[in-house]
Amino acid sequence: MHMPDDLELRPGVVIPGSELTWKFSRSSGPGGQSVNTTDSRVSLSFDVGTTGALDRYLKARALQRLAPRLIDGVLTVHAEAQRSQYQNRLAAQARLVELLRAAIKPPSPKRRATKPSRRAKERRIAGKKQRGQTKRLRGRVEE
Repeated sequence: MHMPDDLELRPGVVIPGSELTWKFSRSSGPGGQSVNTTDSRVSLSFDVGTTGALDRYLKARALQRLAPRLIDGVLTVHAEAQRSQYQNRLAAQARLVELLRAAIKPPSPKRRATKPSRRAKERRIAGKKQRGQTKRLRGRVEE
């Protein structure tokens, strides 16, 4: 059983809320005077490198796929679109879950190499010959 602050990435893979780091700051943009007084901007950080929530295979996959976004092994997402801190918290959690789900997703199966059929090759060559004929006919008219 996991707590409300825990994030479930998929069945059996849950990030405990204790491994998440929240920071709140003042948001920019519209909102009038309330922007200057409320800490509605949310930054949510998760240390992918040291987590115990992911097994070593999932962790290696996540570290490799998220490498450009990580700073010292830590993934951070921000949310400030909403005026309320609570809604921004939900948005940050959703963004973090989406990123991590994509990062630990198993790789798609490799494409099996196939060769074009003989008919497809013939069609391609016929098309090339037709195109060449069209270009030849664009030449000067000899009298």
